[in-house]
Amino acid sequence: MTGVSSPATDPLRPVTGSPHEVIEAVRGWLHAETEPESLVVETSGSTGAPKQVLLSRAAMLASAHATHERLGGAGQWLLALPPAYVAGLQVIVRSLAAEAEPVVVDDHPSLADAVAAMDAGRRYASLVPTQLHRMSDGDLAALATLDAVLLGGGPIDPDLRRRAADRGITIVATYGSSETSGGCVYDGRPLDGVRVEVDEDERIRIGGPTLFDGYQHDPELTAQVLVDGWFLTSDIGRIDDGLVQVLGRLDDVVISGGTNIPATAVARRLGRHVAIDDVQVLGVDDEEWGQRVVAFVVPAAGLDGALTLDALRDWVATEHPRTWAPRQLVVLDAIPLLENGKPDRGLLRALADRI
Repeated sequence: MTGVSSPATDPLRPVTGSPHEVIEAVRGWLHAETEPESLVVETSGSTGAPKQVLLSRAAMLASAHATHERLGGAGQWLLALPPAYVAGLQVIVRSLAAEAEPVVVDDHPSLADAVAAMDAGRRYASLVPTQLHRMSDGDLAALATLDAVLLGGGPIDPDLRRRAADRGITIVATYGSSETSGGCVYDGRPLDGVRVEVDEDERIRIGGPTLFDGYQHDPELTAQVLVDGWFLTSDIGRIDDGLVQVLGRLDDVVISGGTNIPATAVARRLGRHVAIDDVQVLGVDDEEWGQRVVAFVVPAAGLDGALTLDALRDWVATEHPRTWAPRQLVVLDAIPLLENGKPDRGLLRALADRI
């Protein structure tokens, strides 16, 4: 890495600041005459200690250009995500690479107003599922005028995607991470140049031009996950007819009473219950079981009386082994989120232990 900027004052090492501060810093970084230092993106820490991911200009631009190629052409982007994380940062890179100024949602009274401020031509947005789930009718109508809305950062409820499609919104489900410069698999198909394989343990590994350079100040962890040109993810999945299917994270497998329980599958089943508006399922340390399966649920309006632990255990057991059923139920007004819109797993586990 080369460059003369000071890490202590450079807003890109790590990426920090207001949306407009980050936009200006990225603009200079993209147009630097010599190869600039890799920027540093801090991960959310939703599944452990945050990591500082080194991303080169070449990797970020490879991702941006491949995204535009997949979506049908370069365009202007709506910034509705925090710019310090890779999804929001990549929105900025894509828009500037297309010579279009990103439109910042926070500059406007509503998302619909922000969409109305976008220029003519191809227009895109990137969101996390929780944002889409909570949007007003007016905002949903505005999203329907965009050429595509990328949806990533976690599992997508099929019902949520179906409802969006019914409103005329073109949803593209993305899979990726900070280490891959953001989403690198769109609707199950890797972007051009991206390679995806699954090993004998179903662990997903990714190769190609969008990969990160390593973790800042952590060569040991870098050596563990960057192996022979591949990034060894923490996700499990399969590939069927060329389509990548993500089944969950390695740490989403809850070992309870000697049984391996995929928390993602349990959450997917609970999410189809008529009385549940939102749900997360996690394993929490337990003296008796090693880990117990805990369901954190937000009741649908007026249906909280239907949410009993026994009823939800029966609901899960109609589709999966009863050993997968949750052993604790935590009812919440809303799932707590990190700044980037992902569930705050640490806080959820703490809530389970307090009850």
